[in-house]
Amino acid sequence: MDNVNKLTAIALAVASALPVMANADVMITEYVEGSSNNKAIELYNSGDAAVDLTGYKLVRYKDGATDPLDMVLLDGKSLAPKAIKVILHPSAAITLPAGTDSMTGDLYFNGGDAVGLLKDGVVVDLVGAVPTPLDWGKDITLARKSTALSASASFNAANWDSLPNDSFAGLGSLEGAAAPEVPAFSCAGAKLTPIYDIQGAGASSPLVPEGKFESDNEVTVRGVVSARGESLFKGFYLTDVKGDNSPYTSDGIFVFLGEAAPEAIQPGVEVCVQGKVKEYFGLTQLDIKADKKFELGAAGDVPAAVPFYVADGEGLEQALERYEGMKVVLDAGSDIKVSRTFSYDYAARRNNIMLSHKAPLMKPTQVYPALTEEAMALEKANRANELFLESDYKAANGVVPYMPDFNAETGYIRVGDQLTHLEGMVGYSYNEYRLVATNTISAGDILRGDDRTQAPSVATKGDIRVASFNVLNFFNDVVGGDANPTGSNRGALTEEEMLLQRTKIVNAISAMNADIVGLMEIGNNGFGELSAIRNLVDALNAQQDTGNQYSFVEIADADKYDGKYFAEDAITVGMLYRAARVTPEGDAFVIVTPEQHAAAGVATRQSGETVETSPAQDKYQRHSLGQRFKIHDDSLTVVVNHLKSKGSGCLEDWLNFEDKVDPAHLQGKCNDFRVSAAKVIGEALKDVDGDLLVIGDLNAYGLEDPVRVLTDYDAANSDRAIKTASWTTLNGKVYEREGSVVEKGYGLINLNTQAHGADTYSYSYNGELGNLDHALANASLAKRLVDIEDWHINSVESNLFEYGKKFTGELAKSENAFSASDHDPVIVALSYPAPVEPVTPEPVAPADKGGALGGLALAMLSLLGLRRRVR
Repeated sequence: MDNVNKLTAIALAVASALPVMANADVMITEYVEGSSNNKAIELYNSGDAAVDLTGYKLVRYKDGATDPLDMVLLDGKSLAPKAIKVILHPSAAITLPAGTDSMTGDLYFNGGDAVGLLKDGVVVDLVGAVPTPLDWGKDITLARKSTALSASASFNAANWDSLPNDSFAGLGSLEGAAAPEVPAFSCAGAKLTPIYDIQGAGASSPLVPEGKFESDNEVTVRGVVSARGESLFKGFYLTDVKGDNSPYTSDGIFVFLGEAAPEAIQPGVEVCVQGKVKEYFGLTQLDIKADKKFELGAAGDVPAAVPFYVADGEGLEQALERYEGMKVVLDAGSDIKVSRTFSYDYAARRNNIMLSHKAPLMKPTQVYPALTEEAMALEKANRANELFLESDYKAANGVVPYMPDFNAETGYIRVGDQLTHLEGMVGYSYNEYRLVATNTISAGDILRGDDRTQAPSVATKGDIRVASFNVLNFFNDVVGGDANPTGSNRGALTEEEMLLQRTKIVNAISAMNADIVGLMEIGNNGFGELSAIRNLVDALNAQQDTGNQYSFVEIADADKYDGKYFAEDAITVGMLYRAARVTPEGDAFVIVTPEQHAAAGVATRQSGETVETSPAQDKYQRHSLGQRFKIHDDSLTVVVNHLKSKGSGCLEDWLNFEDKVDPAHLQGKCNDFRVSAAKVIGEALKDVDGDLLVIGDLNAYGLEDPVRVLTDYDAANSDRAIKTASWTTLNGKVYEREGSVVEKGYGLINLNTQAHGADTYSYSYNGELGNLDHALANASLAKRLVDIEDWHINSVESNLFEYGKKFTGELAKSENAFSASDHDPVIVALSYPAPVEPVTPEPVAPADKGGALGGLALAMLSLLGLRRRVR
């Protein structure tokens, strides 16, 4: 079904919703959406009297919208009976026949917009469905058939001829608009080239000369259609049904039309095509867009999908090249895992899933220090181990096209899952291999990796538990909460969203059973009745038994910004604790973190002969919150942190020409600035007495510089220097005018690494897993570790299940703990056994048997039992 015919049912379904003027004489008779600014609309007056066009206007329904946007107002214009007026974009390269009544106007519609003609706000005529499918009218000309000269507010594709891109011959006349007759193409007598000979065994076609992008000559190919492509890949796929039985060459190829294939080209139909072989940004294809040389044959069976596998000794990229253009099926033997759940892919500008071979991808700097050979090798291996799972058409909000029963309770897809029975076409675009799904699967087709658990296993371990939890901008603005220092709301947009977010967070914290909880990204609106932290604690306590009630740590008035807030950002860190389990000792303390303030022009960079001066820099990060607790006769100091994010750049990134790209060291932007914060935190805590636990979102993966500075970094054993940022201040005073080299770390112990090794994770970004959320301990506390767990309720889940509804359409939400945030909570179980009072054995009277020796033996056994209990 072509793009135009495909819209008829949609247009008729919405026609009744549009106000319509009956029996209108003025109508649209031609629509041109050509290359560049080649846009035109032709109007025709079918009546016997001139029409004053005052009150008429051309509008567009942008990208699926149902409300129109004005383009061209026709006030003061007129249209003679049986006459035509052509409206052109001012920059259109279109020549009209002499004498054509024409004008220019702001025609800024695109191929995703319907165009309407309105009179006094009422629809007179409409080209395209409302709402409009993506790119329905891109690069085409539509000419109204002479048998359908009647305006209508409902679009009927059968009344229009669809012509190729930049077809202007019909503008200005109702005659000659139809496409010229083209002799039918025939493959008769042509020499056929097998598809596998076109594909060859290498990364590009052997028929395309080296250094070129297309073959010198056209080839003729006969095959059976395995699938159509109407949006992402516009054309159809052919399969050589005989094949060459070689695992090294593909038996399929994509035929590029530049538009949806005609209705007659359906899976199972034999088609013969003739065109040049092209390497289109890495995709081997036959290009027949220009003259569309194809001949239809008989209809038969649709080619079966071939099981996909990666052979021993090859990588995913090499395997995918062997199947390029073919229909494959993922089964248990494919060993393909979900590495990023269904979410937005900025490169392709669409929602999709990222797959990888054998296991989800791990962030290189989680397991290796930055710029080491091992880190760079893993980065290269990761980029070669990516497969993007797509749908042909962009998915509607909240919909996974190839999994109709996708839902938050039972139909979820998690990182580490393996999708089976899924069929699709292997293609390549945006520098990535893509599998375009051709069937649908259900939850029963998913082999679960690390499946959901209703509570972390660590929740019942140890004597006390400490958790770190980034709560993804928990704000209470929409329920009358106090304002934060910036006046901005980064969280829920409606009361419904806020209550859902709070319920999910409360359910998650309740299941953790933690006695101390460090919070990040909570609204910074003080500590009063209308604060976000009090709102959360009240809801949390409503779900706790009397002995498990939570309180929150409040900083001293002297430490509050403007007498109310914890620093000046919209978000802050917080700390909850169970007073029945741990007792605060003394006031909470604040570790003020560095800021970077560099005036414009303080630095220069040079590229060739061009010298640039630096722009002004003003960068901040959240202050850290510490509290000492008494646990029996022991003390534990907990410090909650949230360092600068990796997104926006600092001065050092500008100096390295990495202010607009990801830094080559793979640690994200502002790395040196985070190192400055780590240095300040390390210095502030180096003399703490008793046990120390540093938790929170450090925005640094496990072996990135800030974590290494806080733990075991030693410049003497490193090939690369770690530096702090320049132009930093601390508490309003100059801290470091120039960045300094860090010689030694502060000796804290990464508890996750101690317990489980380096490859742990609490966060997923661009399909790679790693720990941004940490628990770092001094030596005395590390000895108390019973267990530590990243409870995977967020990082491996789809963000469509989060509280926000903006991009989730009609997808039903759940109050369960999964996708309560985008970071996993980290829970640490610690050993703080209650002291046992010594027992003095009572004198034992001599017995008839055993005498004094028997009594002594009983006393010794008693003491041995006591010793076992104390242990």
